[in-house]
Amino acid sequence: MSDPEAQIQSLIEDLDSKNWIKVCESLNDVRRFALYHSSLLLPILDKIVLVVAKTMKNPRSALCKTSIMAASDIFNAFGDKLFDPSISDAFDSLMLQLLLKASQDKRFVCEEAVKALGSMVGTMTPLPLLQKLRVYVSHTNLRVRAKAAVSLSKCVSKMQGIEEMEEFGMEKLIEVAADLLNDRLPEARDAARSIATSVYEALIKDVEVEQKMEVWQSFCHSKLTPIHALSILKIVKP
Repeated sequence: MSDPEAQIQSLIEDLDSKNWIKVCESLNDVRRFALYHSSLLLPILDKIVLVVAKTMKNPRSALCKTSIMAASDIFNAFGDKLFDPSISDAFDSLMLQLLLKASQDKRFVCEEAVKALGSMVGTMTPLPLLQKLRVYVSHTNLRVRAKAAVSLSKCVSKMQGIEEMEEFGMEKLIEVAADLLNDRLPEARDAARSIATSVYEALIKDVEVEQKMEVWQSFCHSKLTPIHALSILKIVKP
């Protein structure tokens, strides 16, 4: 990039071009800015994230895939800055598009979107990300639900012990796990088991061995309906 400060001035306009090849080139510029000149991208990050989310809807697979790779680079460069109130709505749009793309049949687009969701979880603080992902684990599209569940379970496993889980709500986590256990897709059910296991391990960490079963059973029965409690207790046993 010969003159990044000059190039950043026209970036938004170039991304909005009617010429898809130009848009693709501009998305690659976004990737370069994210990698090497992220400070220049930060003041217009909300607009960039919105355009990247919009471009993911394009039926051209090459363009869609490039926008997904740009999203990965944005996560790696900015992480928690995407929670900023000025960017948060744009980030919500981006997350939804990634979940939709990760749920579709075009394999190379789907795989790239799954990678981008992995970058998102890997670079962002679990608690605020959980708040956003929670919306999508009850999505009407079962594939979106499953992809959201996988990301949510990875967030939970990243949490540092019971204090962080309690800040989100242990009962909310175990309720999400119980609901997902009955999902039609194995991916969602596996995520449910992972979430329940993470909650269990945090809950009984400092409990005496002989009391672990009692503490776990008491927790499940106090937070869930009898049938849901039984389902969770069957899959996670001390």
